[in-house]
Amino acid sequence: MRLIGRAMVLMLALLAGGANAAPLPLQRGVNIHEWLNWSPLAADGSYRWPPYRSIAEWLAGGRLAADWPATDPLADIRALGFDYVRLTVDPGPLLATEGERRAEALAVLSDAVSKLLGADLKVVFNLHAVSQVPQYGMDVVNGPAGSGPIADYIAMVADVARMLAPLGAARVAIEPYNEPAHYPCDASGSEDWQQIMAGTVAAIRAVSPDLTIVATGACGGSVTGLTDIRPEFDDANLLYSFHMYEPHSFTHQRSDNTGDFASGLPWPASAGSAELTIEMLKAHMMAAGLGAADEARNLAAVQGAVEGYFAENWGEAQVTARIGEAVDWASANGIPPERLFMGEFGAILMSPDGRMGAFNADRLRYLTAVRQAAEANGIAWAIWEYANPYGMSVIAPSGPAVPDREMLGALGL
Repeated sequence: MRLIGRAMVLMLALLAGGANAAPLPLQRGVNIHEWLNWSPLAADGSYRWPPYRSIAEWLAGGRLAADWPATDPLADIRALGFDYVRLTVDPGPLLATEGERRAEALAVLSDAVSKLLGADLKVVFNLHAVSQVPQYGMDVVNGPAGSGPIADYIAMVADVARMLAPLGAARVAIEPYNEPAHYPCDASGSEDWQQIMAGTVAAIRAVSPDLTIVATGACGGSVTGLTDIRPEFDDANLLYSFHMYEPHSFTHQRSDNTGDFASGLPWPASAGSAELTIEMLKAHMMAAGLGAADEARNLAAVQGAVEGYFAENWGEAQVTARIGEAVDWASANGIPPERLFMGEFGAILMSPDGRMGAFNADRLRYLTAVRQAAEANGIAWAIWEYANPYGMSVIAPSGPAVPDREMLGALGL
């Protein structure tokens, strides 16, 4: 009877703790993608060991190391006003190993997280599959529920949770997937992603009841994927992610054909017209010296997308309504909107030659609209991303590594 009594006391204590549980508090974050994703490869195509880049390798990856100021880059992130980092991590070196070798890789990652925590930044640790080593690439997480690769992935996620839990549930969260492409995108009607996400949550909870988990829907992690989830696995320490790159025709203005032009759509759409956009494209192509045949081919390739963008007539009202779909889903499932998580948003800045991206004023208006729509609902956000040469960067994409002050202003920083 004494043992039963003690068990009941323990159960009541656990229940009381659960009643007061809350996920990691987050507000304004930034993605770091170039540090621990794309883990360097050896000459034979395997992962270099020990895996992952150092901070120095990361900073020198897209520009001259001398372009960076002689300050701590992690402390600089905190000084800009961000309270957390969404740290994207290639799971490939973890999936490729087990036992002591996996422990070595996890130790590298633990050190990286500790460095961020030491800079007074909270961390959302995101396993972010990439395709440089195909057998450990993005398709691994898109397999069927119950398959061997999915079981291996979930077991790896549990090992990551064991690494993160001692670092403090008040400072770190685990996001085990990035933009999975399961149903409804493939229209197969399967329950695979529901089962995979539920199984992953259960595996993490077997390791830690307190660690915040960031769950995601399918369909590329979009609002549509989120609202297709049945959160039967919910607990008070879960956040629910969506990414906001809508309309994609505006946020990712670039051609699949190297050297072609796709740029200059305005935000909101009502601020311009298809005719003006085409004329600006013609001016960029003329300045680049394209011949008449190449210009005609390029214009034919983008005409439909340009006309479609203006027909959809995107603006602030549609952004608010789209994010509102996530809020409505949360409300319908008894989840406070503060447990939603906009883990990525952004838009490509126009390149100097006009081949891709949005004019800066349009990009800034878009970022402001998305950020304000999230904040109006108490939703934490993370901008994509801190530093890269590809036009979606808090740090200027080339030259001295200084912050884009206008972009910071659009983010309310």
